[in-house]
Amino acid sequence: MAETRTERLSSGDTEIVVAVTEGRAPGIMWLSGFRSDMTGDKAVTVAEWGAAHGQQVVRVDYRGHGASGGVFEELVLSDWLADATLAYETFCGAGTILVGSSMGGWLSLCLATRLYQEGTPAGGLVLIAPATDFTERLMWPRLPDTIKQTILREGKALLPSPYGDPYPITKALFEDGRNHLLFGDAPIATGCPIHILQGVQDEDVPHTHALELVERLAQDDVVLTLVKDGDHRLSRPQDIARLIAAVDGMAAHVAQATP
Repeated sequence: MAETRTERLSSGDTEIVVAVTEGRAPGIMWLSGFRSDMTGDKAVTVAEWGAAHGQQVVRVDYRGHGASGGVFEELVLSDWLADATLAYETFCGAGTILVGSSMGGWLSLCLATRLYQEGTPAGGLVLIAPATDFTERLMWPRLPDTIKQTILREGKALLPSPYGDPYPITKALFEDGRNHLLFGDAPIATGCPIHILQGVQDEDVPHTHALELVERLAQDDVVLTLVKDGDHRLSRPQDIARLIAAVDGMAAHVAQATP
């Protein structure tokens, strides 16, 4: 089994923690969801798969998440994208596969589109319930008017969560999110193959959102797997098995396509 080492990088005015499982290319980079971290079941299982198969896996805790420094409510999508980009540029090589869950799917797409524009596309994307443009398309429209008014008046509010304690949500998060919206007039282009795993019973990111994403990825080769009884987390044993199969298949595809 390959070893995993922990690295620390300076990002902003604090440090982020990155876990690197040694292995061969094409590497895998895991990007966690909103308020999630690299110790979640899916992230750990991907790292274990990498260790068992001799494949490099890089996992990052964004600022305000997991083991990294920073205060969650003082940070926004631009900060988390910068953290992911820093980890990618420091530890990942050409042809790296981005594996993003929920908000990590949005960050993966943002990073992948930039890499494509720079002429160094990612090897592929595996996206789990990708929450593309979630601040504008999924979160703000669903907020009760009382919470919206509190955010606009005071700059933040506490939002109840089905996954734990209430958490702060800020006006700055919504304002910054508008700088990274992908659902615009132009198609989204990543220049690499994409496999999306989406639960039909997902109440946070509706499966119709994934269908719209597929339509907007008009230039890329996209496979969409709809899990009829799957929820947002897709963390049941059978869901994680689908994830590992998708990552394994993408790694094999990228390896075959690499000269």
